[in-house]
Amino acid sequence: MTFSDRTRAFLDHPHYCTVATVDDDGAPRQATVWYTLDGDTLRINSLAGRRWPNNLLRDPRISVAVRDGADGYLWVGLTGVAEPITDQTIAHEDIFDMARRYHAHEPEVVPGKIERFASQERISFVIRVGAVHE
Repeated sequence: MTFSDRTRAFLDHPHYCTVATVDDDGAPRQATVWYTLDGDTLRINSLAGRRWPNNLLRDPRISVAVRDGADGYLWVGLTGVAEPITDQTIAHEDIFDMARRYHAHEPEVVPGKIERFASQERISFVIRVGAVHE
């Protein structure tokens, strides 16, 4: 799926997103995470072993809600599938890029974030979007 110019412009800003996955008992699970826009896909990242990434490893279906922090009436919803990236070099670069993106207004924070994340086992997911809801 190709994003419209309007959707791409919205997603290009560092809004937080809420991801929804399905627990193994069928219950919904949500988490708020950082993301980066990568062409017509999103990338998200987590500490390995958390419940929502484990859910995606078992069932790759995902729903994402991206909300403008300044105006809650502006949002984009996405549904699709998430493909895991377990290569630690790539997963670390993803989280480092996200730290720079979300802390661009306070660059002195970034080195501490990168140092903390560098010692963790991380996992990234590429979200292949099937539908956009605005």
